[in-house]
Amino acid sequence: MSRTPSRRTVLRGLTVTGTAVIGFDTAARTWTATAAEPGSALARIPGLDGTLVTDAASLSAAADDYGHIVHRRPLAVLRPGSVRDVVAMVRFCNDLGLPVAPRGQGHAPYGQAQVADGLVVETAPLAAIGPVGPHSTTVTVGAGAKWSEVARATLAHGLTPPVFTDYIELSVGGTLSVGGLGGQIHRHGAQVDNVTALRVVTGAGELVRCSPSRRPDLFHAVLAGLGQCAIIVEATLRLVPAPESVRHYQLPYDDLETFLDDQRVLVQDGRFDYVEGQVHVDAQGAFRAYSLEAVAYGPPVGPAPDDTALLSGLRHDPAGVQYTDRSYYDFLDRLAPLVASLKEAGFWTYAHPWLNLMLPGSAAASVSGPLLANLTPADLGPGVILFYPMLKERLTTPLLRTSDEDVSYLFDILGATPPDDTATVERLLAANRSAYEAAAAAGGTQYPVGSIPFTPEDWRDHFGPAWPALEAAKRTYDPRGILVPGQGVF
Repeated sequence: MSRTPSRRTVLRGLTVTGTAVIGFDTAARTWTATAAEPGSALARIPGLDGTLVTDAASLSAAADDYGHIVHRRPLAVLRPGSVRDVVAMVRFCNDLGLPVAPRGQGHAPYGQAQVADGLVVETAPLAAIGPVGPHSTTVTVGAGAKWSEVARATLAHGLTPPVFTDYIELSVGGTLSVGGLGGQIHRHGAQVDNVTALRVVTGAGELVRCSPSRRPDLFHAVLAGLGQCAIIVEATLRLVPAPESVRHYQLPYDDLETFLDDQRVLVQDGRFDYVEGQVHVDAQGAFRAYSLEAVAYGPPVGPAPDDTALLSGLRHDPAGVQYTDRSYYDFLDRLAPLVASLKEAGFWTYAHPWLNLMLPGSAAASVSGPLLANLTPADLGPGVILFYPMLKERLTTPLLRTSDEDVSYLFDILGATPPDDTATVERLLAANRSAYEAAAAAGGTQYPVGSIPFTPEDWRDHFGPAWPALEAAKRTYDPRGILVPGQGVF
């Protein structure tokens, strides 16, 4: 898996004009550039369409993420001007055995997209969105495109990707690497279930197109594969007709089991297009207030909402029902004002020791109930608690692991803590680990976008029957094991 390189290795194939070559000093662990032209710098190599940067500010930024818990400093950051740049740099790093990690919007909470003494590839420049017409069934986009940008581009033609995460300023490549869950999953599956083709750069530096019928082993190893086999540079996404407006209901509950049972009813009978829920503090300061969120799409996708029919049979408190009619895009972007206020108040820079569990329906209340009972408002801070009901039949991507039951729940405690309060952060990380163990004992697992200390053995258990295929793909497509070590999978 490794070999000793020469003291200075030249990155072959990037010198186009003959005026500069880039290399790596393996003894000093630094990038080097030899230039014939005065003023040529490492960040402006003529053979790269983009830039390779090593300044302190860029390296420090790449050594942090939204979690503000883990800090691993890379040796360089690639801001690619083209897919060719990604291919060339991954090949170079593969030759030297240097680790590589792609980074989209830096929203990982636990160092997943960080890499010590290696290369971070910022995918944000790879944000092209292909042509869309009124009769398109797919759109091809760069991995760095944000879901908000994709939505605006497709809505101009009355179309939309079928599933969105609640926060739409995330990159396409980032969410496809983990799964991409949202309130529409009971109808359409996760975001990874709505991808028809990918273009990726493998750990060996090969640019490959893959799909369910072309290199299917690679295709299925990349979607929800945590970046272990290849870097997504482009994805072709399924499109469906978009509504012009939606009705967004919020239904109050004071009993956890009733709240979860009604969520189950709604995803099984399909009367709503979107179903999620939140947990709030009640008047006594305990997390015993529940809000079921449900959305009905209007024309041209669905009929005008009928409140009586849509809410029939549910056991919420009818006196507390709220609903809002809004445009479809305003609904997708509903978190924008909250995010702006969190940033203005400084909470965006807090540590985020997130807990994200996949719970079997039969154990959702028994596992989450004690966790909520022991949680304090101080532990949650300026955070949120979410429940997403999911139908197993809609989730077809092998590496996106849920429970074996027909209905599972994503249970998220998305807390925020001052980053200098390391004692609280460590306590919450330990609590996350204990919560995961309780979920696993009940037949659940984790959704891997949180902050749960995990070992390679845990990952084998997590992927279960899908592990052998992932392990085989890793040997085939990333034989030197350079990709995304921050996940700790291998």
